[in-house]
Amino acid sequence: MDARDVIKIGMSAERFLVVPTERTVGHFVPGMPMVYATPMMILEMELASGDAIRGHLQPGWVTVGTEVDIRHLGASLVGSTVRVTAKVFAVERRVIRFEVEAFEGERKIGDGRHARGLVNVETFTRRLQPK
Repeated sequence: MDARDVIKIGMSAERFLVVPTERTVGHFVPGMPMVYATPMMILEMELASGDAIRGHLQPGWVTVGTEVDIRHLGASLVGSTVRVTAKVFAVERRVIRFEVEAFEGERKIGDGRHARGLVNVETFTRRLQPK
C-alpha cells in the first residue's frame, strides 16, 4: 500500500479529554504537581493523528508512531478540558506527517509535529516473532 494513494493533505481530526488524575505528572512522579503530563498530551496527539486517517487505510494496514517533535507550552489541572487537533501536512509512500496542537479553551498548551509509519499488520507481526 502506498499512503499517497489514499491519504490527502488536510485530513484532520480532533479529540477531547477531561484531564483525570491518572494522566498527571504527579500521578507518575511523587512530589510533582498534579498537572497534565507531557507524555499524556503526546499520546492524545498520536491518537488524533491516527483518527484523522484510519478510515482511509486498506484492511490489514495500520499506522504506528515514528517521530514526535512537541512543545508543552502550559499546564492544565485535573478536570480541565483539553482539545487536541491533528492535520496531515505531508504524505510519503510509507510516512504520514501531521501538525498537532493542544488547547485548554482558547489557550494553546502544546504544539508540534508527529509522523506515523504505514505498516501491514500481518507482515509487521511476523517480523517480530522469535526466530
